[in-house]
Amino acid sequence: METRLELSKTKRIVVKIGTSTLTYVNGKLNFNRIEKLVRELSDLVNQGREIILVTSGAVGAGMDRMGRRDRPKTIPEKQALAAVGQGILMHMYEKLFGEYGQTVAQVLLTKENSLQHKQYMNSRNALLTLLKIGVIPIINENDAIAVDELKIGDNDTLSAMVATLVDADVLIILSDIEGLYTANPQIDKTAQLISEIKDITPEIELMASGVGSKFGTGGMFTKLQAAKIAVNSGVTMLIASGSREGIVRDILAGKKLGTVFPARELHLKVRKSWLAFGKQITGGITVDAGCEKAMLQEGSSLLAAGILSVEGDFIEGNTVRVLSKDQREIARGIVNYKVEELRQIIGKQTTEFSAILKGKIYAEVIHRDNMVLMS
Repeated sequence: METRLELSKTKRIVVKIGTSTLTYVNGKLNFNRIEKLVRELSDLVNQGREIILVTSGAVGAGMDRMGRRDRPKTIPEKQALAAVGQGILMHMYEKLFGEYGQTVAQVLLTKENSLQHKQYMNSRNALLTLLKIGVIPIINENDAIAVDELKIGDNDTLSAMVATLVDADVLIILSDIEGLYTANPQIDKTAQLISEIKDITPEIELMASGVGSKFGTGGMFTKLQAAKIAVNSGVTMLIASGSREGIVRDILAGKKLGTVFPARELHLKVRKSWLAFGKQITGGITVDAGCEKAMLQEGSSLLAAGILSVEGDFIEGNTVRVLSKDQREIARGIVNYKVEELRQIIGKQTTEFSAILKGKIYAEVIHRDNMVLMS
């Protein structure tokens, strides 16, 4: 309950609106709901809060304009419909926010903006400057030009990365469901809403089955991945129903709505936020219990002696996940060896490396300065 009461003090808020909130079941835009949300967000700005809006719906808006009923399956079709829909969405937001005296700015992002530290910082500075001058940034993934390897993947993940980017106090994801349930409420009538989740365990992830509406791309599983990013960056995240009138206002008043994921105590420094969530993950390293304990409790670097197995196709300088024996993600970091070299030194002591490897030798597989703990 303390986490919810603290929401009333939040100043910088990222709100993500899903396609299911923006549209009717037939895929057409729900102007009544959108206008009420715009009025609510505008009122929060008038209270002195900073609002960043991450919006879905570009492809859906394009489908509606072009008379399409089924979501496109090919990348070129999605890009074409997104290009049509982005203009429609921005025109709508600009008109509605303008009626309440607010100025908005469109910001289109791709994964490429976060892969390089310079671009990551440029994106951060641009967003912070917009907030400073009283503008509401409206953000979407740049579907019109992004290819698969440069896509962030879904707007749940995008909203968490944006919240991390700007050091937000809270991320509110509005969807077609009240929050995370003990089972799929559409199938199991005994499913219970979980009010608060302090630790995203493998058991919690198993509850997040299914996908969203046919017009959206995200399901509950993507929201849990977004929660991992948010809470480990010091951002409280909340999933709630976008169909409830006054939902954002009520959440910030501390009402017991949706599912809340409390932030971890310390914000990551900007470089470590980029390291953990900006860089593309290219592989995974599974470690034994002793290594896990040393990393989590003592802040140790990752040494080869504690590694059980590796997966992926990475080279030195890439970012990889560090996993426990039961496949919980415990850290992310920049690896010093390419995968072929690492497989040769699994379980070995550092003193044995020179007899096995050629070239530069590192004592650590991942140095603690280049690692972010995720557990």
